Amino acid sequence: MTQFDIVNGTTSEGAAGCCSQNGGSLNNEGSLNNEGSLNIDQAVRDRYADAAREKEQALCCPVDYNAQYLSIIPQEIIERDYGCGDPSSYVKPGETVLDLGSGGGKICYIASQVVGETGRVIGVDCNDAMLQLARKYQPEMSRKLGYSNVEFHKGKIQDLKLDLDAFEAYLSSHPVKTSADWMQAQEVADQLRNEKPLIPDNTVDVVVSNCVLNLVGKPDRKQLFSEIFRVLKWGGRAVISDITCDEDVPVALQNDPTLWSGCISGAFREDEFLAVFEEAGFYGCTILARQSEPWTVVEGIEFRSLTIEAFKGKEGPCLDRKQAVIYNGPWKAVIDDDGHKLIRGKRMAVCDKTFRIYSRRPYRNDITPIPPHEDIPLEQATPFNCHSGSIRSAHETKSGKKEQNVSPSSDTCCGGDGCC
Repeated sequence: MTQFDIVNGTTSEGAAGCCSQNGGSLNNEGSLNNEGSLNIDQAVRDRYADAAREKEQALCCPVDYNAQYLSIIPQEIIERDYGCGDPSSYVKPGETVLDLGSGGGKICYIASQVVGETGRVIGVDCNDAMLQLARKYQPEMSRKLGYSNVEFHKGKIQDLKLDLDAFEAYLSSHPVKTSADWMQAQEVADQLRNEKPLIPDNTVDVVVSNCVLNLVGKPDRKQLFSEIFRVLKWGGRAVISDITCDEDVPVALQNDPTLWSGCISGAFREDEFLAVFEEAGFYGCTILARQSEPWTVVEGIEFRSLTIEAFKGKEGPCLDRKQAVIYNGPWKAVIDDDGHKLIRGKRMAVCDKTFRIYSRRPYRNDITPIPPHEDIPLEQATPFNCHSGSIRSAHETKSGKKEQNVSPSSDTCCGGDGCC
């Protein structure tokens, strides 16, 4: 059955992984709209639907996965997997994991073993063939693991509130034939988003994705990153593997359906890939893995796999509790995503929120926290200007240890207790 795109008023069967929509009308070939620009959804949908049924080597980057986790995954899933990295290697036991563009379910079934029985793994895709493949082996995987912690849902990764299975159930009994039907369908979709969101706010520990974000059309990418941010818990993180390029992709390549569905035309420029996470409100954006040799080169542009990590949790007021941090080096000075400048070895004044952020990954190994001389309750803290770049007075951050009484007549270098 077809799905109804309540944003653009078109119908489609969904694309593997991303399910982006650009709303263009299709020509007889089903790849270009009447303005001559590429219909991304059509190109991606057709290619990945075929790839779910028969392996296509050109869609893959060589990736080394942990053989321990692959050993119990059905071969059909392994053969129909199309990715460029392994974000599952960065998840932890007990976490709730959301896989965007979960395809045949390989990353989900690996993550399910890592998070264990106390964890949860959610796959979201809107390609029917891929979902069918992933769901086909759920009973078998549950028997092998001894528990069931994986679920697969139909949805667009840039619209994680809309449960497409629930929406299609409505459409099956209320087919869209008129504009009035279409408006009613929009209202139902909005109601589903508000009352029964597919992925509720602040419920996921880590969002992962494997070579899928580049398949989303550029007009939808701001919403895509906003959705990733929305579903993460405070302190949660995104771990994304995707194809990037070293130069901008020219328009001619962007309009090539084969190159777009092959993870080429929609590739993020390397530096911009991290920037879009920063713009969406993430902090601590870090490159975890970068392919040294390009996966492929097209018209002199190098395309390679990049895995990045980005954290949520810098929201909230800046309050002064007289805390400080020392940046340990090796750089003389660094600037974080909020513009805090840290000078190596200096007691830099920070707000309570930043003080707590620096105590966690990815900063904690590079930062020495300095608590205040006297504790200030949070309810008594005053607003703090995080962009002042000020240095804390030593008097505000002394340890509070009692002063040692050193006798002038002592024969030792450090006093009578011989501490030296």
